[in-house]
Amino acid sequence: MRKFLLPVFGLMVLLLPVTTHAVDLMEERLDLTHHFVGYMSLFVLALAYFLVVLEEQIHLHKSKPVLLAAGIIWVLIAIVYQRHGIDTAAEVALRHSFLEYSELFFFLLVAMSYINALINRDVFDALRYWLIVRGFGYRSLFWITGILAFCISPVADNLTTALIMCTVVMTVGVQQPKFMTISSVNIVVAANAGGAFSPFGDITTLMVWQKGIIEFSSFFQLFIPAVVNFVVPAICMHFSIPKGKPEIPDGKVVEIADGGLVIAGLFLLTILTAVCFHGFLHLPPAIGMLTGLGYLKFFSYYQSTIYRREQVVPGEVHNGKLQGEPIDVFKHIADAEWDTLFFSMA
Repeated sequence: MRKFLLPVFGLMVLLLPVTTHAVDLMEERLDLTHHFVGYMSLFVLALAYFLVVLEEQIHLHKSKPVLLAAGIIWVLIAIVYQRHGIDTAAEVALRHSFLEYSELFFFLLVAMSYINALINRDVFDALRYWLIVRGFGYRSLFWITGILAFCISPVADNLTTALIMCTVVMTVGVQQPKFMTISSVNIVVAANAGGAFSPFGDITTLMVWQKGIIEFSSFFQLFIPAVVNFVVPAICMHFSIPKGKPEIPDGKVVEIADGGLVIAGLFLLTILTAVCFHGFLHLPPAIGMLTGLGYLKFFSYYQSTIYRREQVVPGEVHNGKLQGEPIDVFKHIADAEWDTLFFSMA
């Protein structure tokens, strides 16, 4: 869903400062509704959106057309305002818009870095293995994965949650294509429903909360409607799920790697920090998230120190657990979805 809505939403927001915020910054406002620049901006927007839709076919990353389109639109607007003797209006409006998107950019970057760290510590692989070995039937797994998607999406955002849980479903139900298809639909519905009652559930709710339009606690008024939007379609799909159980695979036991649970706790603490920064100190939530990134960095330093002191070798068993590399925070930052980040910036 984000793939199709973000370009329209992002580029429309880029145009908003010229027609709304700029009103407070200058005495004269230009009406570009029927101006050549207005029509040209709409054409550029439509062309960028069309290229985003064709991303899978033409293998052009979605951030490329929207970044270029955003730059072209701002150039057109700046030129027409300069010709009318209003030299700084576009600059002031752009700075205002760029600050909002910078806050969003760093907020998402920290969240993605934590998710990558959790993946690196096998947290989600361990969850998948646990679901398989418990011997749940396909119908039980249908509801469990849906409920997990509904509960995780308010924290990890709906797109990330859907990708992770669909991977779980595809692994568990490899011998039941019908189960995989219907459960994946259920997960997408659950993730979008769960993300609606949390500022962290979707990029649009995050922007509304960061802007201060809606208070953090107000989102939870949508909890009951969100549950209804998840449960009703799930009940309808339940009867199409085949009966039976998936086979328990042979192989090694998958456990959460050293530090995985600590990172999960730090992630929750980071979110709490962002909420408190915004709610009590009236600071941007992105500052709280960046502070939370500091938590992860200090834990990485602590873990590396312990590994050196105890001479832990990656790949060997230590304290009953197979050890991996110490957490590399900068690697997890580098592995973030940069295409999505620049896409949302545009």
